[in-house]
Amino acid sequence: MEFTRELYWNVGHGIATLVPMYLLAFAAVALLVRGFIKRRATYLRAAPIDRVDQPLVRLTGALGDMLSQRQVSRVLWPGLAHAALFWGFFLLLVGTTLVFIQADFTDPLFGWVFLTGNFYKLFSVTLDLAGAAAIVALALFMIRRYLMPPEGLPVSRDYLIMHLLLLVILITGFVIEGARMAVTELGRPVAAWSPVGLLFANVLVDMGEPALRNLHRGLWWFHFFCVLGFFIIIPYTKFRHIFTTSANYFFSDRGPTGKLASLDLEDEEREQFGATQVADLSWKDIFDGDACTLCKRCQDRCPAFATGKPLSPMKVVNQIQETAFAAPDDNLIEVVSRDVLWACTTCRACQEICPAAIEHVGKIVEMRRALVLMEGEFPDEATMAAMEQTEVNGNPLGSGFAARGDWAEGLPVKDASAGEAVDIIYFVGCYGSFDKRNIKVARSFVTLCEAAGVSVGIMGKQEKCCGEPMRKMGNEYLFQTLAMEMVELLNGSGCDTIVTTCPHCFTTLNKDYRDFGLTPKVVSAPVFLQELLNQGSLPVQPHPFTCTYHDSCYLGRHNDIYTPPRALIEAAGGTIVEMDKSGSESFCCGGGGGRIMAEENIGSRINNTRVAMAVATGAPVLAASCPFCLTMFEDGTKTVETASPPVPQDIIELLAERLKTAEA
Repeated sequence: MEFTRELYWNVGHGIATLVPMYLLAFAAVALLVRGFIKRRATYLRAAPIDRVDQPLVRLTGALGDMLSQRQVSRVLWPGLAHAALFWGFFLLLVGTTLVFIQADFTDPLFGWVFLTGNFYKLFSVTLDLAGAAAIVALALFMIRRYLMPPEGLPVSRDYLIMHLLLLVILITGFVIEGARMAVTELGRPVAAWSPVGLLFANVLVDMGEPALRNLHRGLWWFHFFCVLGFFIIIPYTKFRHIFTTSANYFFSDRGPTGKLASLDLEDEEREQFGATQVADLSWKDIFDGDACTLCKRCQDRCPAFATGKPLSPMKVVNQIQETAFAAPDDNLIEVVSRDVLWACTTCRACQEICPAAIEHVGKIVEMRRALVLMEGEFPDEATMAAMEQTEVNGNPLGSGFAARGDWAEGLPVKDASAGEAVDIIYFVGCYGSFDKRNIKVARSFVTLCEAAGVSVGIMGKQEKCCGEPMRKMGNEYLFQTLAMEMVELLNGSGCDTIVTTCPHCFTTLNKDYRDFGLTPKVVSAPVFLQELLNQGSLPVQPHPFTCTYHDSCYLGRHNDIYTPPRALIEAAGGTIVEMDKSGSESFCCGGGGGRIMAEENIGSRINNTRVAMAVATGAPVLAASCPFCLTMFEDGTKTVETASPPVPQDIIELLAERLKTAEA
């Protein structure tokens, strides 16, 4: 018995069938393409941005993300359901293509029939199981979105129409298969290789052959028209993400993670800085809205949204897209609202979890830039005062610049600004220089370096704020002023390695300052200290303790540094009790995005929410590796409702406390 089947059974394979079928198919594809071409015209009204460099690398990455569904599957069951739906339809598309190749190309032209024997068995059972998996996935999606929707999950007519249409396509496909099998395959071994079709065939068999043939032929054309209709309406519904999300993987930012675009502030012909209209953004910012699947993962991860602020990253992305197509001349800031824009901590939790490679943070910063640079507007008086203090004294804390190096009194540090030879330059940062709590961390770092035989130089009163909080708040002018001063100073030091204990300084120097010509290597303190430990040059005597560790957003998601801090804690004798949200899922302390300078007046405080997560672990110590985080936690532990809140400590302090003494 040969395992195969007649293609186009009962429908015919003559001119009367093929001509209208292919004409309609080509027409549907043309309408699909036309729909996307019309949308492309709107994308191109925005500013250009190069997202086609390294095409082979981009294509390889895009195909990997698309075929593996790894971005989608990070949230378990909805992700697996989406993967099942994708692979189900992908395999059905492959199967349909194989039918077309044999029936209309290899068989009539060369007499080659390949859908036979063992390959046909594999072909048949794979397509049956793929269709069944897609139906189950669709059913789960419809239950989740329409019967048991999680809070905040959008429910739209688009999704209902497309879900029902897909379900109709799949079910009619199995009914067609069942009708064919009831007439041609029941009782034959080949039927076992179409298990789902066989179920339908057993249900339909009593209809009799004439009725089954009529049912088969009518449903075949109905199914065909449903497929064409599905393709035609894709560009006009949210299901356009079938194409745009895959394309967005190709267009994703391949630059340093979290790095912002630098503005040319000396362009005298430029009348607008930042974004007040859609045209001020890039085409990718509009395209992101078309790639969005409204899965709300970004919203679920957003610390601002979780604590009652009006910011929903998902909503911002879609407001931009809707404005671009419906009212491109509208003021985008008014559409999004100021409270939304100022609430962002730039923690990148939204971008890290997004399955569609959408870039949320840059859009918000561009609108902040317009508010600050074009209108001189800040979120509150505290932020404005911090900006003014930075302009006058080089730091947002209001301390005199001449006292910037006083924290190091009595320590073996050299004046790198005077050209003294050192192993590393320690870029201390504003909190390490002036904040009483964080000065302890700075002094501990120098103590560790001394114990390891590393000579340390600082810039003293010549050092200024790196400008990161100002840039994230939109004050690009002040940031660039500070950056150019610091780049000249650091390049002129003669030292080829800079170490910083502040993740915000590290990110800014290592990424943003490269645009302004910074040449020395920049290393984060946890990485630097881990290297010293691995070399055996840091004499640490471990003493057991228990702690929970907070992954700083700017150390973790911005720089993918998760292991070194934990390795340092373990080297100090620590046992880590992880919070529910840790690693790449870490919950922000609330100090990023310039929010360290601003008041938090809407909703509950982010730092209190994070401290409550630490309290829930029962650990007596809350370890951190960022001065902003440490500051926010010192405040948060004062208000948390517990008799014994965890003690915030920097990892560097924990190590310094465990240094072996010469006597030991």
